[in-house]
Order: sequence, then structure tokens, then C-alpha cells
Amino acid sequence: MMETASKGAREDDSVRTMIRSLVCLAALVCAGSAAAQSYPNKPIRMIVTFAAGGPTDVIARIIAQKASETFGHQIVVENIAGAGGNIGLANALRAPADGYTLVAVSTGFIVNPSLYSKVPYAIKDFAPISLVAASPNVITVHPSVPAKTVQELIALAKANPGKYSYGQPGAGSTPHLAGELFKLKFGLDITMVPFGSAAPAITSTIGGHTPIAFTALPPAISNIQDGKLRGLAVLATKRNASVPDVPTMAEAGVPDQESDTVTGIVTLAGTPPEIVERWHREIVRIVALPDVNQRLRTLGFDPVGNSPAEFAERIRTEGAKWDKVAKEAKIVLE
Repeated sequence: MMETASKGAREDDSVRTMIRSLVCLAALVCAGSAAAQSYPNKPIRMIVTFAAGGPTDVIARIIAQKASETFGHQIVVENIAGAGGNIGLANALRAPADGYTLVAVSTGFIVNPSLYSKVPYAIKDFAPISLVAASPNVITVHPSVPAKTVQELIALAKANPGKYSYGQPGAGSTPHLAGELFKLKFGLDITMVPFGSAAPAITSTIGGHTPIAFTALPPAISNIQDGKLRGLAVLATKRNASVPDVPTMAEAGVPDQESDTVTGIVTLAGTPPEIVERWHREIVRIVALPDVNQRLRTLGFDPVGNSPAEFAERIRTEGAKWDKVAKEAKIVLE
């Protein structure tokens, strides 16, 4: 009898514990839902992981300005640059996952875990909201370089091992990885020369010091248009309207060499899904605005505005692609 009573008491305790757990869970869900419904009720911080003035910063400020008008609260853009974006991302991780800290990221967010010996974040620490825009990388050469096409450049480099060099805007950037992928694919002996950004890499190529350049398209556009650089190919599946005479790599007879520079918005993992979805809808709306659409295209970017799931898949596939290149090219950054 006593054993039966004790067993019954234990079962009652288990039921009460389960009920308390369910009540707590329901309270948390309700609290999260209420927070999402009142969001935002104070200024929002948007961290840009690069210095002011670059394409990631410019695009982030476009989004911040337009979204501030919609939400009725200021979105403060804060530039926290360094280590390919790692410092800004580490800073963001100190914030609560409440939707009041967003991060404008570039492709570095995707590839850094494959490049750096120590990375202060994991991809899973962040929730993708939307890819805002993407711009293809481009191969350019000094006008004195005999090669008029990518195929001719490959032949020229093979005939002159060690003679040519290429400039790129930063160790671990997608132009850097694109250059290494190009070398690996065709077994080329071309010296890589890193620069602190695209501007000095392009200046070096215009001066003939590094006769080849792999950079993002935006900083190269005006120089291609002015004839200071010869554009051999955009590393994209379609031509770019800013330089319509420059073929794609596939058109140049060199498939599977596509790469681009992207700008997207992420927030902290664990942020209420209603807030993530609200931001997604807002970014899609902003990107579709005629003035924003035109501004992005003038910068050399193609507007995107995809879903969190689509952005997450893009992060996964890009990460796997560049992880393989980093390992084969033995790229390790400190």
C-alpha cells in the first residue's frame, strides 16, 4: 500500500513538473510574441564589418535610412572594421538576440571560418535575414599585356612562368580566392600580390606594377570604361550592364570560375522569427524601390533581396566551395 502511494506521489510530482515546464514554455512564447509585436521600440544598431565608404558600408546605409523611415526609429550604422570582418562579428556576439543588433556582412562572413586559424564566431551564431545585393568579381589587365582574352592570358602565363603577377584587394577576399582558383585550375605560375583594398590593387595594375588584377567589379568599372584597364571577363553567369562588352568567364571559354562579392544582413541566432521575417520583408521592399534598385546597379551590384532560407543555402554552398579552394591553395590567415 505504502509503495503504491509513493509511486502515485512520484507520478503526481512528474505531472506537476511537466505542467510547470509547459507553462514556462508558453510564457516564453507569449513574451517573445509580444516583444515581436512591439518591435521596434528603440533605436537599432547595424554593425558594418568594414570601414566607411566601401560598398558594404554604402549598401548598409541605404538599407538603414529606408528602414528607419518605415520603423519610426533610427537605425544607427556603426563601422567596426578589422580582420576581414571578424572584429565586427565578434562585437555583435556580445549583444542579446532581440533584433536590435544587425550586421551588414560581405562574403568574408562566409569564407573566414575556412581561412583564419582562429575565428571568433561560427556561422550558426547568426541568423540570415536576406542577401541584399551581389556583384561579380572581374579579371582586368594593363593595356600593355598582350592577352586580349582569358584564353590568351592562360597561354601567356603558361609560356612565361613566374613572369606575371596579379593584384588582389585583401587576403582571403573572394577576388583573392578567385585568383587562386584560376591558378589551380590551369596550373599557372603567377605571383599573388595582396593589397589593403581594391583601390591600391587597381592603381598598381593601372601603373603596370601588377599587370593583372582580380577585384570586385565596382571599383574597376570606371577604369574599364576609360580604357585604363582591359576587362577580360566578369566572373558571373551573365554580363553586367555597367560593362556590357566584357564577357562572362563561360563566354570566354572558362566555365566554373564564377565568384562574386555579396552584401547581406544577418542578426543573432535566437532572434524571434517574427522579427527576422519582418526585417526580411522590409529589405525585399527596399531593394525593389526604383531609386534603390538604380543606386545598387550604379554601384555595380545586382539587387537580390532573397529569403532567409535562400540566403542560408547560399552561405552553405559558397562556404563549401571556398573551403575547398583554401585547402588546396594552402591559405591560412592569422
